[in-house]
Amino acid sequence: MSELASEPSAQRLDKRQLAARVAQDIPDGSYVNLGIGLPTLVADVAPPDREIIYHSENGILGMGPAPEEGTGDPELINAGKQPVTLLPGGAYFHHTDAFVMMRGGHIDITVLGAFQVAANGDLANWATDDATLPPAVGGAMDLAVGARRVLVMTTHTTRDGRPKLLRSCTYPLTAAGVVDRIYTDLAVIDVTPDGFVVREVVPGLSRDELQARTGAPLRFATDT
Repeated sequence: MSELASEPSAQRLDKRQLAARVAQDIPDGSYVNLGIGLPTLVADVAPPDREIIYHSENGILGMGPAPEEGTGDPELINAGKQPVTLLPGGAYFHHTDAFVMMRGGHIDITVLGAFQVAANGDLANWATDDATLPPAVGGAMDLAVGARRVLVMTTHTTRDGRPKLLRSCTYPLTAAGVVDRIYTDLAVIDVTPDGFVVREVVPGLSRDELQARTGAPLRFATDT
């Protein structure tokens, strides 16, 4: 199992393709929190035939997609300080109420980024060993334990090719044993009591290539 893998022969999903793949699995009528970074793209590519109510921890419910450049309200932003829109019926309120929704189990799904995910579902997404990147937990701990389902959206490896999916996390944990499914630019992987189970792989990528880019054993679903 390589710790530092070369670029795969298959084409990785780009950011919007990855966001669209995550959006496919969000049921109609869900209350969903989107984490800072990659997950914010999910609201822009959700299927138009579904009503999904997006929540932001800084106090928004009914958040819409990003506005056209130059047209947004500078006072209407998500938790990542990006301009957003408000759908009809949407509301904004004190961030304390947003955290009550998170901690009270009222959020169906949270989509979070990750630095590392362990085979038992441990999540590390707020601090690394890079001194140039200050720790920033935000509301991730509350979301990870409060949401009914935790989806991780991330690249399969770091920029220098190191695996993000590991036997155990080496970075400080956000929460233990919380991740249900992982969407990467190479695969869709479930976290099960028996470890990682691969559900989908990008076309042209072999099982051996995917395993070489993963820091923990993979099992493959029979229809993969």
